[in-house]
Amino acid sequence: MRLLRLAASVFVVGLLVLLVWALLHSSRGASFVRQIADGKRPPAPPFALAVIWPDSETWTKSAARGLADGHLSLRDLRGHPVVLNFFASWCVACKQEAPLLHAEAQARAGKVLFLGIDVQDLTGDAQSFARRYGINYVAVRDESNAIYNAYGLTGVPETYFIDARGRAVAHIPGEATRTTLDQGIASITSQQRGGALPGGAHVTGP
Repeated sequence: MRLLRLAASVFVVGLLVLLVWALLHSSRGASFVRQIADGKRPPAPPFALAVIWPDSETWTKSAARGLADGHLSLRDLRGHPVVLNFFASWCVACKQEAPLLHAEAQARAGKVLFLGIDVQDLTGDAQSFARRYGINYVAVRDESNAIYNAYGLTGVPETYFIDARGRAVAHIPGEATRTTLDQGIASITSQQRGGALPGGAHVTGP
């Protein structure tokens, strides 16, 4: 009985620790999003994730060198403006914006890096999505939802615009349009103001 009580106590403590950890990271993510909306340009949360789609045809050669070991760190992209798009293969809005992201990445090849982060998904499904929609930029996978939480996501798609100094300047909380995508890119390639840009409705995973 003592062992059962001890095990139950350890289990409850573990759950409480996980709950506190989740609440803390959720709060940090929400604060990050608020800072962007307020025009404060916070540092983008760092990450180092496994590459699941290595197509770097629209990237500079210097940026593509960071893919050699099969992982990509946000730090590797410092010095380049980055369009960071969170997506999932099951997301209808992600499918709708995929052709636009492809076209914009092609038009700005060598000048702005597009990077996809797959979340709440299976690697094979994400790769099939990239293949079907001709994704012409690198994609990585967030297996643990840690980056999802750090960036304060409430669904997908969401897009962040990170300047060459690694600061998050603008954010589209939903499906990107040509107008909002162009506004976000202008905010990291010129002196135009960033902040929160209008987005579409959020969708949730299965």
